[in-house]
Amino acid sequence: MAPRLQLLSRATQVAPSTPYQPVAPFLYPALHQQQRAASILSSLSDVKAAYGHRIRRGRGPSSGKGKTSGRGMNGQKQHGKVPWGMNGGQTKDEVINPEKGFVNNFSVDMSPVNLDRIQYWINQGRLDPSKPITLRHLHDSRCIHGIKDGIKLLARGKEELKTPINIVVSRASADAIAAIEKLGGTVTTRFYTKPSIGRILRGETDDMHSLQSRIQMAPAGMEGAEAVAQTISEDRRKYRYRLPDPTSRKDLEYYRDEAHRGYLSHLVEAGHGPSLFFKTPGIVPPGRRRASAKGKGVVAKGENRIW
Repeated sequence: MAPRLQLLSRATQVAPSTPYQPVAPFLYPALHQQQRAASILSSLSDVKAAYGHRIRRGRGPSSGKGKTSGRGMNGQKQHGKVPWGMNGGQTKDEVINPEKGFVNNFSVDMSPVNLDRIQYWINQGRLDPSKPITLRHLHDSRCIHGIKDGIKLLARGKEELKTPINIVVSRASADAIAAIEKLGGTVTTRFYTKPSIGRILRGETDDMHSLQSRIQMAPAGMEGAEAVAQTISEDRRKYRYRLPDPTSRKDLEYYRDEAHRGYLSHLVEAGHGPSLFFKTPGIVPPGRRRASAKGKGVVAKGENRIW
């Protein structure tokens, strides 16, 4: 064979080379490859059966709504409209079976908690009796589930309570107050609102102190005023919201009552009652005239005014 043909045959017999791989195969999962999906928003469409045609009533029998237009042959419904609650001339249902009662928009829904449950939680170590037990502690320890308008302390199982506690709730019964104070504990009722309860559970508000309670705890004088101002400034840095105080007369009278152990009872003067509407019998304001036994007017002791 000629030399030229031998060179050509050798060139055709060269071993095939392996394909070029710029990256090792085991690195493929770690590589971030950009992918773009084709957008189908411009081509979305509903099925043809979803578009219904308007029913043309009274246009012949072929549509199925001709002649009587789907109302039937006879009766009041075929000729006109029937008033709501019409029974064909009989007495209406709302007259025979009327709605009874009413909805009290001013009622409150308190979550009850009893003394036996609190003692059981203390025995399990889920409540610390050495610190004041507040609304937040009762909720976080799952002693109560869900708080709507507040917590009311009840006296079920008061004979099982053996530990003196200091508790702050919305309301408390007289038996519960007597049972706790018999052991040397204290009960304080304070005002809460629904928004404030939610902020307390989220840690955005102090669960016990407001402006009125700070003033009550502070001593008299300039030192007490400075201590209150410093504590309020610290609360502003710590909490986002301030705990509100009551504004309605009903709430003010409840938390001004010492029998309810209200936190505003310090505002009631000696000899006065918690009510803001009724005057306390036997107390005459300064400068007012008081009728004597002889029928003559006697000026009560007070400021010496000309008029």
